[in-house]
Parts: sequence; structure tokens; C-alpha cells
Amino acid sequence: MSSGDSVEAVFREEHGRLLAALARRFGDLDLAEEVTSEAIEAALVRWPVDGVPPNPGAWLMTTARRKAVDRLRRDAVLATRLAVLRVEAERAAPPPAGDEFPDERLQLFFTCAHPALAAEDRITLTLRCLAGLTTPEVARAFLVPTATMAKRITRAKQRIRDARIPFRVPDPDELPDRLPVVLHVIYSIFTEGYAAKRADLADEAIRLARILRRLAPAEPEATGLLALLLLVHARRTPAAVPLAEQDRGTWDRDLIAEGAALVVEALTGGPPRFYAVQAAIAALHDEAPDLESTDWPQIVALYDVLMAIAPSPVVALNRAAAVAMRDGPAAGLALLDELADEPLLRGYHPYPASRADLLDRLGRRGEAVAAYRDALRLAGTDAERAFLTRRITAIEEAG
Repeated sequence: MSSGDSVEAVFREEHGRLLAALARRFGDLDLAEEVTSEAIEAALVRWPVDGVPPNPGAWLMTTARRKAVDRLRRDAVLATRLAVLRVEAERAAPPPAGDEFPDERLQLFFTCAHPALAAEDRITLTLRCLAGLTTPEVARAFLVPTATMAKRITRAKQRIRDARIPFRVPDPDELPDRLPVVLHVIYSIFTEGYAAKRADLADEAIRLARILRRLAPAEPEATGLLALLLLVHARRTPAAVPLAEQDRGTWDRDLIAEGAALVVEALTGGPPRFYAVQAAIAALHDEAPDLESTDWPQIVALYDVLMAIAPSPVVALNRAAAVAMRDGPAAGLALLDELADEPLLRGYHPYPASRADLLDRLGRRGEAVAAYRDALRLAGTDAERAFLTRRITAIEEAG
């Protein structure tokens, strides 16, 4: 390995693995982060001179572990004799290599996404610790100052310490309650990146989803989530742009094929699950040659399944849009109007934007412009505002 890109790929791949292993071993996320960074810095100095070692992960782990021991020895406040003895014992053990390297990222997944943490803190910690984003990068993702994000991350780590949240995978009887939180965190990272045109965030979410599926291959929802992310990411189009206006010729067919294969796997055996059904809907969209050829009856049927297993106003909104394609805009608009009093949709810009689209298709242009303006007030990203502004301009210019 000689190229800078390959070395960077090693660091990105190993960062989460190192951090997870060290956090579990020392029970201190701050210490784990510091020695992980120091080990990578040491590699940046040594590897260009000595060459990349045969097992870069083991080299980084050994270096980080020695630095942790030195840190504990120097710092009389942080160190305890018991911790030093424990680390010394591990130092004497032969370093793991290749596939035998213990992968403890799954433990860090569940620690960062622990239900005791606030929902926003789960995402920020996951981005910081597992995706390897710096604090300024996480701050940019959430459009807050770096100092604010640093305080949030510190508070989340303090919460882990105070609540004595263990660095471990939940017991089998805890897993059904805990896995959805982990999946939701990854999905939230992806949607944040997708809505804000942050391809790097969307890529990181997919990378984390791949790791989670590899670590939990028996969990169909881990497969379903990865399938969904791949199928949406394949379009490489801002979320604000409707399917009718997207150029299907630019969609990534390799990602679509991979996602579609995973959908089949996720739906095989057992009851239908949330992410798997959403992925099936995405697959039907991606595999259709154009909007008119899309299997809208099947998509409506899948939304019916979603309404049965995970009903929500947002699912109902999407179902109404699908019904509009199957039965006409008037049928869809009637369903949307039934959702007018849903509190969750009052600040959700896709709701007035969907109404605007159907009103426009019905020739009710004045009402469509008014609905688009409502959506514009609620839009959260520049991409969404730009699209909605274009729609308003187009209708007004059409007279």
C-alpha cells in the first residue's frame, strides 16, 4: 500500500474499530478518542518512512494501547492501579491479526445510540465516534457553531459516564428494543445528508449501515435499512425534486441492483418490516423506466402494509401521493385534506408541497401557488427553497 488515498482509507476504516475497542477496554470515551488520534498521528509520521505494516489495524491498536497505558501512568487523577494492571495484562497478550481482529464497533453503535441519550445526541455521537467526523464537521452538518457542538458532544459523553452506560451489545432479550434506535440513528444521518445535499453524510450513513449489516447479519432490518439507503442514494437527486422531474438516466444502476437484491433478502421469511417495506417501494420506483410505467398499485399496497405495521401521518401522506398516481390527483387530494389537522404535518413542508402539486395538476393554480408559498415558509434547506421557488415562478409565468 503506498498511495495517500489507500492510507486514508485505512484510517477511516480503522478509526471506529479502534475507538470502539479502546472505549470498551478503558470505559472512557474521551481517553479512547485521544489515544486513537495520537496513534493515527504516529502512523502518519512512521508509515511514510518505514512503510505501511502488514496489519495496519493491529499496529494502530498496539500504538494506541501503549499510549493509553502511558497516559494512565502519568495522570494520577485518571489512573487507577486496577486499570493499569488490566491494561498491562492485555499488553502481554499477542496482537490480533487479520480476520481475527475483534470487531467491537457494534458495542459502540449501541452505546452511542443508547435510549438514555437525547435523540439529537445519539446522532452527533455516532457521527463523531463511528463516522470519524471532526467536531467542526459535525457542527457544519447541524448548522450550529463548533463551540455549541463541542458542548453537546461533551454533554453526551458525560451522560454516558453518569448513567454508567456499558460499552456492550445488549443481551438478546434487550435487542428488539435497542436495535431500532441504532437503525433510526443511521437513517437520520442519511436523511440529513440527503436533504441538505451533503453527499459525504449520506456516504457515511451507508458505510455505517454496511458495517451494521456485517456485524448483525441475522437482523433483517439491518439488511432492509442498507437496501433502502442504497436505492435512494442511487438517484443522486435532491430530495426536493419530485420523481417526475428527475433524470433516470443518471441513476446508478449498480447501486439499484445491489439494493434490489438486498430487498429480496430482507423480505424473505418473517413478517414484513419497516425498512424492508420502504426499500421495496424504493426498488419499484428505481426499476421503473419512467413515472407512468411505475407499478403504482403495488406501491399503494406496500404503503397499506406500512400503515398496518408503522402508521404515521408521514406514511399516510406518501400513500396519498401514490394514490394520486394510481387513481388521479383528485383522489390523492381528498386523502391529503383528511390529514389537514395532523399536528405532525403542520410544520412539515412536504405536506403543503404535495397539496400544491395536486392542485396544480387539477388546474387550480392560485391555490397551488398559495400552497407552495406555505411550503416555502417551512422548507429547511436551500435546495428545498430553490425548488419551491422555481415551481412558484413556473406557475405564475404560465398564467
